[in-house]
Amino acid sequence: MVATMRSDEEISSILEGYARSMGKLPRSPILHDPSEVGLHYDDVFFPSYDGVPLEGWFIPCAGSNKLIIANHPMGFSRAGFPSHLEPWKSIFGATGNTIEVNFMPDYEILHDAGYNVLAYDLRNFGHSGPANAQSVSAGRYESRDVIGSLLYARSRPDTKDMSIALFSRCLGFTSTLWAMHLYPKVFKAQNVSCLCGPQPISPRTLLERSFERDGVPMDRMAELDRLVKIHTSFSLFELGPRIPSKSVTVPTFVYQVEDDLMTKPIDVQTVYDNFPVKEKKLFWIKGTTRRWDGYTYFQRHPDQILQWFEKYMIQISWE
Repeated sequence: MVATMRSDEEISSILEGYARSMGKLPRSPILHDPSEVGLHYDDVFFPSYDGVPLEGWFIPCAGSNKLIIANHPMGFSRAGFPSHLEPWKSIFGATGNTIEVNFMPDYEILHDAGYNVLAYDLRNFGHSGPANAQSVSAGRYESRDVIGSLLYARSRPDTKDMSIALFSRCLGFTSTLWAMHLYPKVFKAQNVSCLCGPQPISPRTLLERSFERDGVPMDRMAELDRLVKIHTSFSLFELGPRIPSKSVTVPTFVYQVEDDLMTKPIDVQTVYDNFPVKEKKLFWIKGTTRRWDGYTYFQRHPDQILQWFEKYMIQISWE
């Protein structure tokens, strides 16, 4: 609860800060690589669907005909997020997300379970190229990166015939949904087996929670929406996972910290309920309010996610 009332000037300044953050986020460094957990990997690069250069790692698994493509959350890179360091610690500190997230254990688990892994940086993050005035579009532009990663996998001689699944967190998940929504024929042609999508989030819901923490009246949301439009050329309604969630075409597993201070359960439930597929699953992580615990859930409790991949990643047949 917020104990003090904000002045109109303070609120206007806060709203402007929110809107700027919707447009751009500082890049975070790549502090880890798969060799730290004993994995061989290759540095790779490939174009997004619109030509933006993307940088990543390919982690081979000898004898495997299955590939998982990993898409990272907002502000993160393929390596994770250094929220134990400034300035990244201050960005999410108000919600208790001040621990480092390191994705190397995830890649080790996937590799040891028999999967090749392609992990890469979305545009404007990590080492991938700048694009769209370096504006983060909550999945719309980043969807082209998801398509690019699939086309790259289908172009490599060693992965072109593999069964492919996507492990797409937060922004990576929303970007995957937009890829299905905006480019359905291209997405379908890549024959994706299934999707695991931890922690989708709508920008409006994220900002509603910020309003609550910062003592901003909800009746100022229309003003913020106007500012976001100025900074991004999109309204809040046009951003996030709700619109494209109705275009899901593959078996999809969602998991989410139930009491996450950055969102509300109804937002995740709405996204999930929109999926027009029968093969779907929603799991709530309990006992924490820290969103980052959802991002590290797989490395602590991998079984049901691995079971999902195992169930749906069958040998593919091309039509």
